[in-house]
Order: sequence, then C-alpha cells, then structure tokens
Amino acid sequence: MTLTDIALVIFTFLLLAYAVYDEFIMDKKNGKTLLRVNLQRRNKIDAIIFIGLVAILLYNNVNAHGSPITTYLLISLGLVAFYISFIRWPKMLLKPTGFYYANIFIHYARIQTMNLSQDGVLVIQLEQKKLLVRVSELDDLERIYKVMVSYQ
Repeated sequence: MTLTDIALVIFTFLLLAYAVYDEFIMDKKNGKTLLRVNLQRRNKIDAIIFIGLVAILLYNNVNAHGSPITTYLLISLGLVAFYISFIRWPKMLLKPTGFYYANIFIHYARIQTMNLSQDGVLVIQLEQKKLLVRVSELDDLERIYKVMVSYQ
C-alpha cells in the first residue's frame, strides 16, 4: 500500500466518521431532540469541484493502469463526498439545554439577541459571534422561536 492509498483511506474514513456522527450520534447527545430543522445547503460549487477533482484522479489512475485498490479508494472517497454534499441535509437540532448548529452545541444562555431579517434569515447574536440560520422552509422559523422561548 502506497502513501497515496494510506492518505485516501484516512480521508475516506474521516469523512465517513463525520457522516455517521452527524446522522446518528449528534441526535443522541445532550438530551432528547425537541426539534430538527433542515437548513439550506451551501457551498455546492466547492463540492462539485472536489468531486470533479476526485473523478479526474480516478480517470488518470484507470488510464495509467494504476493500482486497483487506489481505484476503489477513489470511488469510495467520491461516493462519501457526494453523500455529504448532496444527499445529507445540514440541520439544526434543538435540545432542552441548547442547540446544535454546524455540529457545535450552543447553550441557550449564550444567546444575547435574536433577530429575523427580511429575507428569512434568523440572526442569533452570541457573546462574540453572529450565527446566520438559513432554514429551507420559512415555517420552521416560527417553530424554532417557540422552542427557544419555551426552554430559554
């Protein structure tokens, strides 16, 4: 196994571990999930570029009669990247003591202010940072507000 194959195994494993954490483990941490809200997908162009680069590497490996294990590893990396980018939805999980946003748990006590912009973006001001929550359905904003007010 070459250094390239080892790097492909490591990166594929890390992406797969992230996908499992995001889909199954995060839902179980920090109490019962009160509300799960799908957010808008972002950075589609970056994902397309990454998958395109993996496809170019796969083509070069097959064309140069490279190692079959490298071919399989590139295919698996491309499939996991495709799943993370286009099948999985980014989400916001609201729990009794806080919420998950971008896979980070934030306690309700850290919220300074909440505002709603005209284009439907919920702006949550923390101590030093603003979170811009872009939901996929505008009806979810009202449900987020109700859960946050009742548990804060």
